[in-house]
Amino acid sequence: MSHKLSLHLNCPSVHIRQTIISDMGELHLEIYVEWMKREYGVTCTTGHPQVAFRETVMERAEFSYTHKKQTGGVGQYARVIGHIEPMETDTKSGKDVAFESVVMGGNVPTNYIPAVEEGFYDEKGTLSGNRISGVRMVLRDGTFHAVDSSEFAFRLASIGVFREAYLKTTPVILEPIMTVEVVAPVEFQSAVIGRLNARRGTIIDSEVREDEFTAMGGGHAE
Repeated sequence: MSHKLSLHLNCPSVHIRQTIISDMGELHLEIYVEWMKREYGVTCTTGHPQVAFRETVMERAEFSYTHKKQTGGVGQYARVIGHIEPMETDTKSGKDVAFESVVMGGNVPTNYIPAVEEGFYDEKGTLSGNRISGVRMVLRDGTFHAVDSSEFAFRLASIGVFREAYLKTTPVILEPIMTVEVVAPVEFQSAVIGRLNARRGTIIDSEVREDEFTAMGGGHAE
């Protein structure tokens, strides 16, 4: 069981305490809630469990985006050029989202590049509002204004260009996959495999011994 987030919201008339917990499935969450009630006398009002979906991109998309706003005084100006592309998860670090800058010649001052990176990492997928996975943003070029450019302007440019270019990458929603191992008497082999297939499971391997069999596979979390 992993405690993921504790959120405390205060206002003059309402005090809300919300804790989000995460685990492998609904049964584990129910056991945890019951354990808190039994051990600490804490009665919880629980909401409907949410599956930890992710979003990813299927194609590379070029972008050239200008954020420009004039309000009468100092304005906002930032232009970013580059592309968004799919990436494989780094097996060593586990990172599945990356930002890379290959800007040359000072077209985007180095002190503005972290703002572009921050804007990218803050964004979520537009299909379901979930975190993105397997996505790399590469900043290749851009322009700035000596007066109107700022870190804030480049951060807004990054957010704007991601939302615009993301739709061109053929984004899709990813479902979490759970690894399953089932051990049962051999006479129930057909019934177990049938039940796994009915739940969109995929049998990866199986082993039959004298009185029992083991089926190993993966399935979508439900």
